Amino acid sequence: MDQVTGIDELHRERVDHRFKGLPPDADGLTVGELAAQRRTVFDGGFTTPLLTLSEPALQHNLAQLADWAGRHGLAFAPHGKTSMAPQLFARQLAHGAWGITAATPHQVRVYRAFGVRRVFLANELVDAAALRWLSREVAGDPEFGFVCYVDSVRGVELMDAALTAVVDVVVELGAEGGRTGVRGSAEAARVADAVAAARHLRLVGVAGYEAAAPDPRGWLGELVSLARDFDAAGRFAEAGEIVVSAGGSEWFDAVADAFGTLGELSLPVLRLLRSGAYVTHDDVHYRDLTPFHDRIPAEGSLEPAFRLWAQVLSRPEPGLALLNAGKRDAPYDLDLPVPQVVRRADGSAVPAAGLTVTKLADQHAFVDVAPGAGDLAVGDWVGLGVSHPCTAFDKWQLVPVVGEGGVVTDFVRTFF
Repeated sequence: MDQVTGIDELHRERVDHRFKGLPPDADGLTVGELAAQRRTVFDGGFTTPLLTLSEPALQHNLAQLADWAGRHGLAFAPHGKTSMAPQLFARQLAHGAWGITAATPHQVRVYRAFGVRRVFLANELVDAAALRWLSREVAGDPEFGFVCYVDSVRGVELMDAALTAVVDVVVELGAEGGRTGVRGSAEAARVADAVAAARHLRLVGVAGYEAAAPDPRGWLGELVSLARDFDAAGRFAEAGEIVVSAGGSEWFDAVADAFGTLGELSLPVLRLLRSGAYVTHDDVHYRDLTPFHDRIPAEGSLEPAFRLWAQVLSRPEPGLALLNAGKRDAPYDLDLPVPQVVRRADGSAVPAAGLTVTKLADQHAFVDVAPGAGDLAVGDWVGLGVSHPCTAFDKWQLVPVVGEGGVVTDFVRTFF
């Protein structure tokens, strides 16, 4: 089984001013020492704003999608850009993940620094410096498995000119009005021909991202057809197995349906799912978009793992409260944070009924307080649900993992 290395080193890192929200009196302790103290979020000296991760929710989500993918015959390479957290990569791999997906050369370098053996780069790589580094990685580690996209003849030429080791690639299928990827089977064939003529590239499959297509299910059908056509034409003759890959966190059920129609090809097929946001889920965007929400609710569920704690700083008007968390602390590209619970000075907790975040400034959240919403006093803690994991993790370098009773059991280190 693939293992992530260097986790012990993360626990030996010293706590100091670099990490938001951590107890000032913990400065100088190692991360492991602070975790071992089992402090609580509210009484352990933590300061606000503070992003936390629920250990029960994390464990549920990790097991849920791993089990679901296994039941549907899919290998799994979760997208690491969501968290950029080697500790979470380790847990994903321990739950049977084939490898970890990346989007940029920097992300691949982070993965390799922590010993990840299999990486799927869901982008074409045309940076000469990055390609030279990749050549050294591939040549220096026979156990390193790497696959990336190609989507243009020019890209193939740039890759081949910079590489000095053979790299496995998949032709990326796109869609009109989408983002990267070839537009149609004729262009796909031209790119595949260019790969066949290259010295340092080996075609092993086809892939893409269905959510970027106007019709995800129709696009998945085209991807399956492209895989069959390429196989019939002998384009995968040099591959040890054929890679067919798709799947974000919104359409993984459709991916399973489409890949289930692929049938037998000339070589074993790696049907590779790449969902990433599932690991923490969220309280707005993916809550509504996950297939478990409405299309396949009987097949599983995901739980939001994030909670952002902020405090009431000001009540300047009867219907307005200002919290001390803003754009530097919470994702806001898709939806604003959602007040969920209020924790009062006496330690009691009540639902955040009647509270709505209406806008964010850099370090403030503007909260509308509806008539009859109850007392909301300066100093109260407000627990916020967030939307979009990918832009939550990147604002925090060290995130407390919280178990029962608000006890901090670990810390997750990110590398953005």
